[in-house]
Amino acid sequence: MNHLHTTLWGVLPYLVLALMVSGSAWRYRYDRFGFTTRSSQLHEHRLLSVGGPLFHYGLLFVVAGHVVGLLVPESLTERLHIREWLYHANAVIVGGAAGLATLAGLAILLYRRLRVPAVRGATSRSDRLVHPVLAAVLLAGLTATATTLEAHPYDYRLGVSVWFRSLFTLDPDVPAMAHAPLVYQVHAVLGMALFALWPFSRLVHAFTAPLGYLARPYVVYRSRGARHTPGSERSGPYAVRSEPVRDTGTRR
Repeated sequence: MNHLHTTLWGVLPYLVLALMVSGSAWRYRYDRFGFTTRSSQLHEHRLLSVGGPLFHYGLLFVVAGHVVGLLVPESLTERLHIREWLYHANAVIVGGAAGLATLAGLAILLYRRLRVPAVRGATSRSDRLVHPVLAAVLLAGLTATATTLEAHPYDYRLGVSVWFRSLFTLDPDVPAMAHAPLVYQVHAVLGMALFALWPFSRLVHAFTAPLGYLARPYVVYRSRGARHTPGSERSGPYAVRSEPVRDTGTRR
């Protein structure tokens, strides 16, 4: 272990976290109307309808897999009588499929951004920086997943996961990450780079999920029925028809 390892695995994670939190707060304070995806759906819909769901749903499974793999210790799965081979088979099959779906969705979205002039014109400088980093993170993650198919694979639950959980105790286990294979180290560094760029890109829209919509109160509005009553109209092109009014309750 040397000073580079200490910097990468003992200091850099906290710097990235501080930048992400403070940058997001600054962005929300001074660029609240930019706290959005900057949707380009009006410019093109066909490719977006395919690439968008692939990317977002795949990413949800990728994040869920990382949460389980990094935060759930091996001792817990043993107490739950989950066999190790079953755990790793699920990680390879489900995690690999989710990673491929996310990468395919990102490829479609990038193709759309390059091929559609209006969408290409709406691409910001931060997009040009974030998209390659995001693609590199996914490729490194898929490569790390593929290494678990080897005869004697590296058990990241005894190395990378231990280092990640140690960050929450403010006592980073630097050797646990320093002795990890290079592909895991590259994946971790690229991931930290992505989180550092997060507040300054369209990725901040992940913090703007409309959860308040589920708890909004009902609102009463008045609607007009199209019922016709005899004697309620006058002849001519400007005939007026009287219509009853009823109240209905619905969410706004």
